[in-house]
Amino acid sequence: MTSGGPLRILIADDQALVRAGFKMILDAEDDLDVVGEAADGAAAVELARRLKPDVVLMDCEPPVRVLMLTTFDLNEYVYEALRAGASGFLLKDVPPEQLAAGIRVVAQGEALLAPSITKRLIQEFAAAAPVAAQPPKGLDELTARELEVFRLIARGLSNAEIAAELIVSETTVKTHVARVLMKLGLRDRVQAVVLAYESGIAIPGRSG
Repeated sequence: MTSGGPLRILIADDQALVRAGFKMILDAEDDLDVVGEAADGAAAVELARRLKPDVVLMDCEPPVRVLMLTTFDLNEYVYEALRAGASGFLLKDVPPEQLAAGIRVVAQGEALLAPSITKRLIQEFAAAAPVAAQPPKGLDELTARELEVFRLIARGLSNAEIAAELIVSETTVKTHVARVLMKLGLRDRVQAVVLAYESGIAIPGRSG
């Protein structure tokens, strides 16, 4: 993430008008700076390597830390994008302020799980995916408390919400989350959510 300056954003979409619209929205924010545009995934990868943006906003295959955009609220494309490593996604009709906020969340290394639609989509597509025959690698290394945190992450809870649920400090939760991700070999919370549903650790529709 850029230190002391605006977040550098790369926009990738096959529609020029869509790119122009997002650029106008993001350039209106003092802490966001659109540094490049690409019409497809291949161009996005090349520009991402050259420009080194903090976040790529795109509607195609993710090359780096990505906030995915989609015109559909329910399709396999969204689920596969999350499995491929996208840090979250929003619908293309999202309000401008939510788009800007989502970019800031992803740029900080967090997964975009707060919006209710994100949790709903992840759960629905994870439910459609086959459950892994074997427990995920590293699961047996989790302590009882870490496993509990893992399940709460899968429900889309923020650190503050997990802290309230477990009656511990946010600092303690951050430590648990970091250990869960490290032991399971995961990059961020989105990957943790997908893994939890795929492996049957979390079951769609259940809150516990």
